[in-house]
Amino acid sequence: MKKTDAEIKQLVSEELKWDTRIKETNVGVGVDNGVVTLTGTVGSYGERQAAQRAAHRVAGVLDVANDIQVKVPGSPGRTDSELAQQVRRALEWDVFVPEQRIATTVSDGWVTLEGEVDNLDQREAAEKAIRNLTGLAGIVNNLGVIPSAFAGDVRRAIESALERHAAREAYHLSVQVKGGRVTLAGTVGSFAEKKAALGAARSTNGVVSVEDHLRIA
Repeated sequence: MKKTDAEIKQLVSEELKWDTRIKETNVGVGVDNGVVTLTGTVGSYGERQAAQRAAHRVAGVLDVANDIQVKVPGSPGRTDSELAQQVRRALEWDVFVPEQRIATTVSDGWVTLEGEVDNLDQREAAEKAIRNLTGLAGIVNNLGVIPSAFAGDVRRAIESALERHAAREAYHLSVQVKGGRVTLAGTVGSFAEKKAALGAARSTNGVVSVEDHLRIA
């Protein structure tokens, strides 16, 4: 049964309160036709992203507009140079990040990531590695994925991964590849199966973007 906006608002508020990473009293929740808008201020970029993910976890939420502002608590002596050093160390320590191919720029607490990586998982891992650094106001992820010139190879790699990760569901999915852009369509039996299918595509080298047309039966 479809939830009303009032029900969704209550559930999102409860989810924010349940998530210990978020000071939910600082976050406002508005809902319009299943679209959730988050407002208010938090003390870190990580908390802002945690609130966004919390809202997405609630059944009935279609989209989330994250208008939460990050106001980093004052840290005497902290500079963009110090944050830049923290960013570099965090990228170096993450074994899933090709840090030597990533350049960063820090300005007023905002970090811009630039360069090229092999797949979408590496792009996300780079952002995740620095998400919770003290003094971080926000991230601009301009990392690109090196596209594969061979669409057939990409399709076969994804289909093989689907057979391993999504088992029988692989045979009910359509995989289209054009210029490194992948479109997945078809029906899966659960959210976990959908997540496995999308993950298989995102972790394949040469995939620039993934368009999700999967339906849950």
